[in-house]
Amino acid sequence: MRLRTLLATLTAGLTAATTLTVAVPAHAGDSRTARACSPAVSIAGFSDVLDKTTYDGTYVGNFSGLAVDRDGSLVAVSDRSALFTLDRQTLRPTGVVPLADGGGAALDSEGLVVDRDGARLISDETKPAVRRHARDGRVLDELPVPDGLRVAPAGRATPNGTFEGLTMLPGGRTLLASMEYALSGDSGDIVRFQTWQRQGTKRGGQFRLSAQYAYRTDPGLGVPEVTATPDGRLLVLERGFTAGVGNTVRLYLADPKHATDTSGIDTLTGQRGVRLIRKSLLADLVDCPSLGATAKQPQPNPLLDNIEAMTVTGSTKGRLNVLLASDDNQNAAQTTRFYALRVRTGR
Repeated sequence: MRLRTLLATLTAGLTAATTLTVAVPAHAGDSRTARACSPAVSIAGFSDVLDKTTYDGTYVGNFSGLAVDRDGSLVAVSDRSALFTLDRQTLRPTGVVPLADGGGAALDSEGLVVDRDGARLISDETKPAVRRHARDGRVLDELPVPDGLRVAPAGRATPNGTFEGLTMLPGGRTLLASMEYALSGDSGDIVRFQTWQRQGTKRGGQFRLSAQYAYRTDPGLGVPEVTATPDGRLLVLERGFTAGVGNTVRLYLADPKHATDTSGIDTLTGQRGVRLIRKSLLADLVDCPSLGATAKQPQPNPLLDNIEAMTVTGSTKGRLNVLLASDDNQNAAQTTRFYALRVRTGR
């Protein structure tokens, strides 16, 4: 469903408790300026309708990944081992299934992709791991992971700093996961993006390790999410938090096309001969209009929170419709919030 339609339906159909705010009507002369976060990004609205709610005995929140299902509905993964289906008209849950690894242990589930056969590819930050899950949560398969990307002492990754983002590139054959933070020994602002290539032509197919790329974040920021665009580039969220100040959230457009395969390079310190993924800033979300949003803790813009999930839901007049969601960490000082953006990528 197009995001414009989703927002219009939300405005008309949600209860009085909903805090969805839609921007100035399109006929207003200054509407574009009122919605603009930057020349490339505008915000259509936000919704706090799911904040501090439960469904079927499960807390609704802790969202770390979003995807569009094959029927057009939304799927959201919580980092507390729960996978929700969300009504595309109201955002409210219509189902939830528990998640676990192959041995029954809970996951720190972060990234989410709906595969072409309907399976859910979910990244787990613990080992880390990427697994294929059936719609009912059962583990179908686990993808190989390079030893260096595993959490120390097995590898060089830091706890809570591994596979945060997960996306499928156009064509459905290349899967990409983004590390949140740098490996030990790498430059502190260089994170690795790992890819897998699908083998065979059967519905699910087997994924094999493929190229790895390096991406430089802004100082002090990590990568909580990455989403492929229809032309094969990447939308990359960079995020940070400063106590007493609040969140920094920036949206970048990145192109891995000419980047060096770093899978055989032990340490990355900005050395010559290594071409990083190119990136360009689309928007710093602190510059978005607040649209009447309120924050439960200090924020440079009350609209901001711990934004961690992102998916492309469609396009309208040359712009991508992008849905974001924040992870409230089940914390009274944070909010589960959805954001509707319109993003122009220049192609």
